Amino acid sequence: SEEVDRMANFKGHALPGSFFLLFGLWWSVKYPLQYLSQKVNKKSHRTYCFQRVDAIEGGIKILFSLIGMLAEQFVPDGPHLYLYSGEKRDWVKLMNWQHSTMYLFYGLSGLVDVLTYISQVVPQGLDRLMLAVAVFVEGCLFYYHVLHRPMLDQHIHSLLLIAIFAGAGSILLEVFLRGNIVLEMFRASVTIVQGTWFWQIGVVLFQPWGGPVWDENDHNNIMFLTMCFFWHWAAAVAILAVNYTLAYCCLQRFWRGSGEPYINLGVRQQKCGSSSQAAFLNGSDEE
Repeated sequence: SEEVDRMANFKGHALPGSFFLLFGLWWSVKYPLQYLSQKVNKKSHRTYCFQRVDAIEGGIKILFSLIGMLAEQFVPDGPHLYLYSGEKRDWVKLMNWQHSTMYLFYGLSGLVDVLTYISQVVPQGLDRLMLAVAVFVEGCLFYYHVLHRPMLDQHIHSLLLIAIFAGAGSILLEVFLRGNIVLEMFRASVTIVQGTWFWQIGVVLFQPWGGPVWDENDHNNIMFLTMCFFWHWAAAVAILAVNYTLAYCCLQRFWRGSGEPYINLGVRQQKCGSSSQAAFLNGSDEE
């Protein structure tokens, strides 16, 4: 029974981790392609294609959320939609209910993504706002998820909160700075970190493949996991750099083959104001 519970808890972390990792990796490819292609040629049909991709993303988000909620509710030891039961009206599997609530808000975010695509009545930026709300709700749920738990459990989840709330803040900025490649890539990085760190939490706390149990009171474990979290982030940044470079190279090859203009690598030129240029020229004349 203990083995079954451990594997169930591990899967409860691996499933959302896989979802976040897939979305983060996809965004790390999609946004460089979108940015570089629009930088060269802002054709309306390309913009429309990326908007259609956003709608498809929303549909996938809804699907993943439904899968997550059903998995949390109807696993053999799940609550099966019972919030409380028994003569004493005890709460039933609140951890599963918290995960289900997280999936619910991501599903709502996906719904707004789809509505934004199919209807012009939906205000622009509402999709990003709903995604920011979903990420914020996730952070709040996990903050209270681990109160009064062992020190190692609290710490490893608190590291996850760094990525969650950083992501919520950056997505909120996207409401007002839509199409900002830096914010979009940052969102991709923190989403990748969320995905890999969910897996890390599952491995550390539940030992799905056996091995020695982590000492929850050893401060060295706390120090190592803190370093490990930022190694995850460094790996995410490396993935972004590789995918951005691959996107650039692929688009360059495509543009050369199709005869379209392409982006040359070069030093960014600093623009000087006309007044400073005039002052410089006047100074040269005096000499």
